[in-house]
Amino acid sequence: MTSFASDNYSPAHPDVLVALAAASAGHEPSYGADPWTARLQEVVREQLGPDAAAYPVLTGTGANVVALMAMLPRWGAVVASEHAHLNTDENGAPERVGGIKVLPVPAPDGLLTPAAVERYADDLGDPHRAQPLVVSLTQSTELGTVYGPDEIRAVAAAAHARGLRVHLDGSRLANAAAALDVPLRALTTDAGVDVLSFGGTKNGIALGEAVVVLDPSAVDGVEFVRKATMQLASKMRYVSAQLLALFEPVGEPVGEPVAETGEGADGDPLWLRNARHANAMAARLRSGLAASGVAFTQPTQVNAVFATLPRDVAATLRARHRFYDWGPGETSDRVEVRWMCAWDTTPTDVDAFVADVRAELATADPAPTTQAPAAPASPLGGPVS
Repeated sequence: MTSFASDNYSPAHPDVLVALAAASAGHEPSYGADPWTARLQEVVREQLGPDAAAYPVLTGTGANVVALMAMLPRWGAVVASEHAHLNTDENGAPERVGGIKVLPVPAPDGLLTPAAVERYADDLGDPHRAQPLVVSLTQSTELGTVYGPDEIRAVAAAAHARGLRVHLDGSRLANAAAALDVPLRALTTDAGVDVLSFGGTKNGIALGEAVVVLDPSAVDGVEFVRKATMQLASKMRYVSAQLLALFEPVGEPVGEPVAETGEGADGDPLWLRNARHANAMAARLRSGLAASGVAFTQPTQVNAVFATLPRDVAATLRARHRFYDWGPGETSDRVEVRWMCAWDTTPTDVDAFVADVRAELATADPAPTTQAPAAPASPLGGPVS
């Protein structure tokens, strides 16, 4: 059974397993006083600027909660898209664990604009209101859309002008950077982001993320918050070694690597190769289904494809392929679905899935004649396809 459910379903990349094995040779100091965590700090500074500091954590939810708790006082709130993972899929962890109110903003395409800052700005100074002191962006968004550097910069400028800080949930930051063909710094430090939740689990590592502080003045006590929220790993070297493997060679991989699609040049780091491959597989999937009666609901800019299908077709396909329903379709007998590609998705996986979708649609009722609303212009340049 092939999986298009989530890039979280994918295994650890062989290079990451090599890095884990190398980190497991003998005793090393705990709680981050190890060579791998020290080297991670150097790499983060090289990639994101001289003030950057990484705090490895265990989960993406943990990264978001630690970052926001360190950025906000007890009376603080975070402005985020209504679709933001921290608003919809973290079981209220910012509120339950951090005591942080999430202030959602409508975002049909998942993207916030400077207007999101103004939506709650009048609450500043009102003791009856949670104080909107941080804006959180997700890159790429939960709807597979991408902020260009200028779009992040515009939101950050509006936030900073009002005295708000900017957090970026970068669980799929690698996919966005690969799609835009820009360095990680262009979407973070250089765009005005203050604190980053850097994701690795969706891009080839087994377990672990990192809170990366880009502006030290934006946080207070992050090292204490990490421990208090149970995100401080005693054997931190295993998290740091995996994150390092995304940036630096670790030796020969175990077994045969997944066939590359040809986009990346020799010497590209693993984070970029993996993200480019996942993005390319999503583009292949969409292209294969473009003329088959599938109604797409979002542009395909990274490794996610959103579309609608007849409900019975979706149910039949799930007997052979894993994927999730996302929301209601255009009519009661249709459903919006999400298909995710990962670093290990192969062209054969995609082509077999496309063939199955086409076969099922060929025997189903005709698709509705009205397509979903037009997608917004792509920050990647050119028309949305």
